[in-house]
Amino acid sequence: MITFYHAPWSRASGIFWLLEELGEPYEMKMVDIRGTVPEEYRAIQPNKKVPAIVHDGTTVTERAAISIYLCEQFPQAGLMPAPGDPDRAAFLTWLTYADGVMDPVLAAKANGHEYMGKSYSYGSFTEMINNVEKTLSSRPYIAGDRFTAADIQIGGGLQYGMFALKVVPQKPVFLDYVQRLSERPAYKASFGRDMEMAREQGLPGA
Repeated sequence: MITFYHAPWSRASGIFWLLEELGEPYEMKMVDIRGTVPEEYRAIQPNKKVPAIVHDGTTVTERAAISIYLCEQFPQAGLMPAPGDPDRAAFLTWLTYADGVMDPVLAAKANGHEYMGKSYSYGSFTEMINNVEKTLSSRPYIAGDRFTAADIQIGGGLQYGMFALKVVPQKPVFLDYVQRLSERPAYKASFGRDMEMAREQGLPGA
């Protein structure tokens, strides 16, 4: 059994979508990351952030790690290329790119920063946009010709950057990609419920 620790409109939303794609039973527990987080949650996630999962006694935190772990545990879903698959390297690259590059530069751009002297470490917003655009112009999904868990993170980042943060340019290739992903039943289920929870919590823009 999977226990999933979640907060609406957070980095956990991608794991919510992934769990719906897997179709495996799970229990969701809410974490009030915008309010008071119970101290006992620190035993699960030391920084008291989301997402986190506990699967049959095994705790996994960090979005990319959770994605890989779940895809390995449930390979029948076909959401991660297997070792030796030609798309494996691209999958791992883009899955970790979402957390290591895309999220930091989106946050920086939204707050009026460009990392300036530290751009050698994180890369720039413009470079990120160009890299993603170039890749999606050559194939339908971020790691190749099929949908993978990496699309959840990259697609979710683009959608958030275009429509919530309003810093990502609405390029045709981005809009087509996000539209393609948003037609998936698992996306509709997770996004719809996330929106409901956001409204229940009175989050801005819900």
